[in-house]
Amino acid sequence: MADNGRRKSPKGWRRRTLAVRGGQARSNFGETSEALFLTSGYVYAQAEDAEARFKGEDDGFIYSRFSNPTVGMFEERIALMEGAERAMATATGMAAVNASLMCQLKAGDHVVSARALFGSCRYIVDDILPRFGVKVTLVDGPDLDQWRKAARPGTVCGFLESPSNPMLEVIDVKAVAGILHEAGAKLVVDNAFTTPALQRPMEFGADVVVYSATKHIDGQGRTLGGAVLAGHAFIENTLKPYLRHTGPSLSPFNAWVLLKGLETLDLRVSQHCANAQKIAEALARHGKVTRTLYPGLASHPQHALAMKQMDAGGGMITFDIAGAKAGAFRFLNALKIVDISNNLGDSKSLITHPATTTHQRIDVKEREALGIHAGTVRLSAGLEDVDDLLDDIHQALAKV
Repeated sequence: MADNGRRKSPKGWRRRTLAVRGGQARSNFGETSEALFLTSGYVYAQAEDAEARFKGEDDGFIYSRFSNPTVGMFEERIALMEGAERAMATATGMAAVNASLMCQLKAGDHVVSARALFGSCRYIVDDILPRFGVKVTLVDGPDLDQWRKAARPGTVCGFLESPSNPMLEVIDVKAVAGILHEAGAKLVVDNAFTTPALQRPMEFGADVVVYSATKHIDGQGRTLGGAVLAGHAFIENTLKPYLRHTGPSLSPFNAWVLLKGLETLDLRVSQHCANAQKIAEALARHGKVTRTLYPGLASHPQHALAMKQMDAGGGMITFDIAGAKAGAFRFLNALKIVDISNNLGDSKSLITHPATTTHQRIDVKEREALGIHAGTVRLSAGLEDVDDLLDDIHQALAKV
């Protein structure tokens, strides 16, 4: 973004300090809270100044579709927390996913993608990319041999979620990055479930990291937003022109809300994880729960890897209710505290039935292959008292 005299955060600051003070740029009024710049355009003292800015000779603001002071503070802060050189914000998480891929692809290119993805991400790799002549190979994410076989000359990038939505599949980011780099390709990682508070994929070799800031980064179900983080060259030469001319811009107001969310991200995510761990342990012992998936449980298929890549198990739990869809719906409808919602990462605990919501458009056989059964539910553990959540879950399970 435009610098405009912005004070850079000292490199020695730790992540919680960066979350509160990173990228802060006070106006001449000396406000404590970041200023909200609700403006679409900017004026120039003289015509020569406008010419210099459009040429890139003067690092100032031109138009809020390109950059904005409030949006720029959010971009700088999240980049500092991630350990990335640059970030660019988008209107939604899906705009970030789409831009991170489309900006670097053209007809005839090849993409390798993990098949375990959020429903809209699968739509991009299954429908949108092939429509523009991009070839896509789907692989089972944890199977490194499949990545090796799929990567080839002409492979531009790989794409994955870890943990995946909704089955919490954990992929070896470092190994996949190495495979793709050997083939001359980049790795794009959707890190929405963990945020920079729990996992920083660039530390393991990822080239591009994308976020739905709508989730834990906002953390209170208030607003939409997304972000793409990468090295300076990728942002400046590949992503920036795509975003500038297609326009999925984050509004200044939403950026301000997300800045406030970043301030408490570490604290909130820590409590999400603590609550989720206790709930997962209880579910794993319950007779009406036939399967419990949580990276923090030793029973998770990639538990050891998850504990190497993540600082804790996360706030998401996926489990199967006895009685298939009827049992799952009976359980969902009996909950009194936990809300039925397809959103996640909220201070309120939320639960959804993926087969009939987020992943309903995926073929039944493909859903089953991904492990999404008729009785599968996904719980986003909130910040309520965990004993109240456990009481609510147990009374609802008693109705199954």
